[in-house]
Amino acid sequence: MKIPITKTVFDGCEKESIVKPLETGWVVQGPNVAKFQEMFSEFIGVKYAHATTSCTTALHLGLEALGIGRGDKVIVPSFTYIASANAVEYTGAEVVFCDIDLRTFNIDENKLEELIRKDKTIKAIMPVNLFGLCANLPTIMKIAKKYNLKVIEDSACGFDAWIKDKHSGTFGDIGCFSFHPRKPICTGEGGMLITDNEEISKKVSQLKDHGASKSDLDRHKEKSGSLLPNFTMRGYNYRMTDFQGALGICQMKKAKYIMDGRRKIAKKYYEALKRFSNFLIPPYVPEDYKHGYQSYVCLFTSGENLSNLTKEKIDKINIKRNIFMEKLEEKSIATRQGTHAVHTLGYYKNKYNLKDEDFLMSYVADRLSIALPLYTEMNDEEFDYVIKNIKECLEEIK
Repeated sequence: MKIPITKTVFDGCEKESIVKPLETGWVVQGPNVAKFQEMFSEFIGVKYAHATTSCTTALHLGLEALGIGRGDKVIVPSFTYIASANAVEYTGAEVVFCDIDLRTFNIDENKLEELIRKDKTIKAIMPVNLFGLCANLPTIMKIAKKYNLKVIEDSACGFDAWIKDKHSGTFGDIGCFSFHPRKPICTGEGGMLITDNEEISKKVSQLKDHGASKSDLDRHKEKSGSLLPNFTMRGYNYRMTDFQGALGICQMKKAKYIMDGRRKIAKKYYEALKRFSNFLIPPYVPEDYKHGYQSYVCLFTSGENLSNLTKEKIDKINIKRNIFMEKLEEKSIATRQGTHAVHTLGYYKNKYNLKDEDFLMSYVADRLSIALPLYTEMNDEEFDYVIKNIKECLEEIK
């Protein structure tokens, strides 16, 4: 039996819909993208949605639309995918890393204010709603308001993640989502930028389309469409294709089915992993939060107490975690580390002269996190096979 880390949910809808752009000849950004944007904004509960080539380009567009540039600084959690920090660097601004709360894997809001007080050139905060769990966005927004900072949510993993009745991505000025195959909603590559701010929306619409004053679809619908539009700003080509828009429409139609299935598997993991609680700490969900389970990420402790951690102790447990993952791989069960501590990666480590232990909780998460297989249509046989081998592999490395 072979168990992947995840599987997309594609069926006849996607097969049929992806052919239609070929038949109509409209293969670039067009009616399918427009419909996908409409469906996405309605699901999220936001006024404006702009489809892009990826979440990374959505983040870049958002930062530019907020006026972030050279001489500015943006706070980013040090445990996130590298794209979060890269998007900041694209603008010429600098990254200021903040450590995380190890329970949630999200930015530690208690450390934010200290960073902001120290540096008046900080202009924005980029909280990441990691693995499908919202950061403490109500508190982050209070801090941002106090210091007049912009907030752009990296909600790449945050589809169908909520705090009470408010969806991830809707707390800040801008929210950005990913439709990569590791995400619940998939268009191959692709992203979405959302906002309730009309001015930001208009600016993003131009920026993603070379700076054009109107889109190809708008020109197609009106008279004098043969004339090129005006270009009032320098822009980018970050437009989603209509093939991807067609996939997105189908995915949104079965969003409830996809998410119900993921949550069902997550619930089974919580129950099954109780017997391994000394070795694997399951994802934490605060009260009034609804987890989207883009990934089911545990902390591997190998039976060790994670209080009073040192780099040496973390590295020792990391060796066992890696062996555990290798043993599962030998059983054809895919796992992943949750993501990486960006401050430990060569480019950022060297540019900002950082040490691994500078953001210790992020280092712990990098070295000890493990994502278990989770997908909507995971059947009982597959799930039981994973749990059986988790038990056997843990016994082998005790």
